[in-house]
Amino acid sequence: MNTHSLVRLMIALGAGLFVSLSAQAQVYGTVISSTAIQKQTPVTKQVCTEQQVVVPQQKSGAGTIMGGIAGGTIGNAIGKGDGNALATVLGVVGGAMLGDKIEGEKPPRTQIVQNCTNQTVYETRITGYQVVYEYAGKRYTVEMPRDPGPTVTLQVTPVMQ
Repeated sequence: MNTHSLVRLMIALGAGLFVSLSAQAQVYGTVISSTAIQKQTPVTKQVCTEQQVVVPQQKSGAGTIMGGIAGGTIGNAIGKGDGNALATVLGVVGGAMLGDKIEGEKPPRTQIVQNCTNQTVYETRITGYQVVYEYAGKRYTVEMPRDPGPTVTLQVTPVMQ
């Protein structure tokens, strides 16, 4: 095939393609009904609750320390000779125990505690539309991602016979 014949063939093919593309027409169908398609979809949500909790208070330890120091000082002053060390130790232990009792228990306090958990809930969501439309005296049904409104755009290509 020579170059001249090849060019004529390409022009003929291009013209045929142009004619077939230009033969497409954009027309509209009349929507008869559009019904939402709904599905139950699982969704994970964080659900939190708050509740009051009574929390015991911790002692500061100041009573134990102060009692131990005071008891050790008194024991040291009372003890003589070899008994001095023993009296000091007994004074520290006894003073610490007495200081702890004097400090006493702190009253419990109330605080709010938040507990959160992930829960799966099901929500109804629209996933598309079942559309019934009419075109050229016939009814058609199609599923579409969005509600088309009163008309649906159609691409119609005439068939040569």
